[in-house]
Amino acid sequence: MSAQEAFGTVLTAMVTPFTADGLKVDYDAAAQLASDLVDLGNNGLVINGTTGESATTDEHEKLELLKVVIDAVGNRAKVIAGAGSNDTAHSVLLAKDAEKAGAHGLLVVTPYYNKPPQAGILAHFHAVADAAELPVMVYDIPGRAGVPINSETLIKLSEHPRILANKDAKGDPWSASQVMSKCDLAYYSGDDTLNLALLSLGAVGVVSVTGHVVADRNRQIVEAVARNDVQAARAINNSLVPVVEGIMTRTQGAIMVKAALEMLGRAGGGAMRLPLVVATPEQREVLRADLRAGGFNL
Repeated sequence: MSAQEAFGTVLTAMVTPFTADGLKVDYDAAAQLASDLVDLGNNGLVINGTTGESATTDEHEKLELLKVVIDAVGNRAKVIAGAGSNDTAHSVLLAKDAEKAGAHGLLVVTPYYNKPPQAGILAHFHAVADAAELPVMVYDIPGRAGVPINSETLIKLSEHPRILANKDAKGDPWSASQVMSKCDLAYYSGDDTLNLALLSLGAVGVVSVTGHVVADRNRQIVEAVARNDVQAARAINNSLVPVVEGIMTRTQGAIMVKAALEMLGRAGGGAMRLPLVVATPEQREVLRADLRAGGFNL
């Protein structure tokens, strides 16, 4: 199975909707949001990732949310379960639970905060990939994890039969080029600011935050690059600059994408769980201007 078959090519890392007080997951809103996202052009969704505020949802909530999304869109898109932890045993448990729930694949972030050596990172990913019969996308984001997955480690990980892809948020296109030239690990852009850059270097898709509102244009960029239409891809990418600025560079991405969903009248917007807080009125006004500049009628 290719990575594209396993995970899709246009994915959004889905937010987790909460009730107005932030105390409970709003599963009805989650089902509606998942359906909206597939209708918009996503052929894959990541559930219980960082954008889904996985650090502040408990095991029951994670499992129920995954089941709800699979029921809602599992026959129309790949549903990828976040199974990341800085405790390998916990990641293994999450992977097994995701498999039982019917997830199509796993997204597994580098163990964070612990700063393990590369040998520990390699062993961690192998343990999770061995725990379930699901394809695995590793997630390289040193800015959050505190440690990168070195190129040599990524090449070694590509030898595992279930580790098919890397969600790259390292911000180092040259490193991505080196790995892609030396092994068959598929790359997905995990940084909306670098989607076109990584696709042009050989990435096969994106795992996006802005895809909550612009998955249709993300799909157009992926397809334009695949047919070598650089001019079209560049034009679409230019149209997205204000949206990416508004959601990804003003403050924390989950905060702003929930504000954008609420502003557009779509499911999934609104409450956060501490330590995240909702966008301020001032931030929302800047976001409104950014979205307007990006083609939205607000």
